[in-house]
Amino acid sequence: MNTNDFSNLRVVALAGGVGGSRMANGLAQILDPEHFSIIVNTGDDFDYWGLSISPDLDTVMYTLAGISNPQTGWGLQDEGHRCLEQMRLLGHPHWFGLGDRDLAIHLSRTLWLRDGNSLTEVTKRICSSLGVRHSILPMCDEPYRTIAITKSGEMDFQTYFVKEKWQPELIGLRWEGATHAKMTSQVNRLLSEADLIIICPSNPFVSIDPILNLPGVLDLVYSKPVVGISPIIGGKAIKGPAAKMFKELLDQEASASNIAAYYHKKSLLNGFVIDTQDQNLQADILAMDLEVLVTNTMLTDPLLQKEVAMCLMGFAYHLV
Repeated sequence: MNTNDFSNLRVVALAGGVGGSRMANGLAQILDPEHFSIIVNTGDDFDYWGLSISPDLDTVMYTLAGISNPQTGWGLQDEGHRCLEQMRLLGHPHWFGLGDRDLAIHLSRTLWLRDGNSLTEVTKRICSSLGVRHSILPMCDEPYRTIAITKSGEMDFQTYFVKEKWQPELIGLRWEGATHAKMTSQVNRLLSEADLIIICPSNPFVSIDPILNLPGVLDLVYSKPVVGISPIIGGKAIKGPAAKMFKELLDQEASASNIAAYYHKKSLLNGFVIDTQDQNLQADILAMDLEVLVTNTMLTDPLLQKEVAMCLMGFAYHLV
């Protein structure tokens, strides 16, 4: 399909985590900034060393800027950790591996927030400094923190995810600040004007649900064509605890078809993209009355990300 066929569509991606950032980067390579924007989960945000940390926002920004660590998918490439080591020697917590240059982003965010700027304004300022032209928007400006409810007790998401290496058995999730958080006016406008919404291959429980749970978001998403991409390939998550969460929260095996069913129960999807490793599940997803694209969804480098994005948009175009 010629890119001109979909070049004028207004596309909005919902994203979080490494998989979401890589899919967003592929789309950013083929869609111009006037027609493609990314709404990012902020449920992972937390305070560390007195700094305001936004892990998902940073991962998406660094990936689109072309400066993310290609091995981990998060953090900066060629990063040093001299400050982290000194903080360890001084007796401070050191389980969250902040890099030296990464610290400049967190310091700037913290200072600008203290000056009264919104998280949306701060994110735009950081994107500009990194040379990112596409709009990357936090889902809300208010604190809206994911809390993991585990058999070991409740803990903020980064403690569960990084410090505890997502090993405590998860029995539920809740969100602090849910009564006050709301989508920003910018998010409202983007969703209202969108021709197509892409649910990136992000963890559905802790990257996508926080966005969808904000008041009014689901109503806007329901009115649009929506295509999702499975974060599960061959029964496993490429990164992170999505597969483990599926078993613990839903008592289901992680699979591309169960991801599709999870979103389908919310009446969200028109189409779904699965990896070639899962082509045996295509019939199960078609039975949900969803269009299915089977293609390589391994997003290991920018070229592959672009190729997957081209296939995705060619598939999604006829659903709009």
